[in-house]
Amino acid sequence: MSHVGKVREHNEDQYLIVRMKKTLEVLQESLPAKEDPAVEHLDSYVFLVADGIGGAEAGERASAYVVQEAKKHLLFTAKWYFRLDDPDVEVRLRLLRESLEHMDRTLIEQAKQDPSLVGMGTTLTAAGSFGLDLFLVQVGDSRAYLFREGRLEQLTRDHTLAQELINEGLLDPEEAKTDRTRHVLTNAIGGMPGVRGEVMQIRLNHGDRVLLCTDGLHDLVEHDRISEIVRLHPDPKAASQALVDAALELGGRDNITVVVADYATDEGPEQADSGRS
Repeated sequence: MSHVGKVREHNEDQYLIVRMKKTLEVLQESLPAKEDPAVEHLDSYVFLVADGIGGAEAGERASAYVVQEAKKHLLFTAKWYFRLDDPDVEVRLRLLRESLEHMDRTLIEQAKQDPSLVGMGTTLTAAGSFGLDLFLVQVGDSRAYLFREGRLEQLTRDHTLAQELINEGLLDPEEAKTDRTRHVLTNAIGGMPGVRGEVMQIRLNHGDRVLLCTDGLHDLVEHDRISEIVRLHPDPKAASQALVDAALELGGRDNITVVVADYATDEGPEQADSGRS
């Protein structure tokens, strides 16, 4: 769900939710039907949020471009049939880095050719899942959260000057919530050369909920309030609406975009394993 907010004239946020299917359609065979494979189709899900930067229509253009390029990457480049123990993980990471670098160069070149687009760029927070294996890609200050057993955990790290100061012990996390450096990006697609994609891998549990959002939500709505809303609304659509409404009630100073995804399996609860690279 995405909302322009109460201040901005344009919505520079974009989002994407896709399902990819790998299907085996047997037209003819000599084997008896009982020997057919139990699984004849496999699904994978990808969802992302992108928050454009650059002002005027530049930010909207940048985030829209990234969504279009993400679809091309998934369709023509990505090895999307993945698991956490996938031996091709290095290939997957290389292809991802190459796609991010291509998008970064393209946006910078467009800005060079059109002065009105100077500073054009976008954040990107993306999640891809096959079964309960989840991969996250982070660029900028949009966020991904995991809600598990009543507790909300921020999975991604903001690529901002404020976060760097926190990491160096020069800024208190509480002070950072209102410090102006929280809006100074240190990593983005476009706007600055040298994009870096932070990758995280997680094994989800039955009943987990994943939330992606732009800073129009987390910059206004406190962590505990986001957790409470996610807990009180078991329906993903209702949770999305309630999160947007909460940001609007607090002024809606920015565009607000949220994606809520619930995960379930007939196998029941499983142990989680996660890591960043």
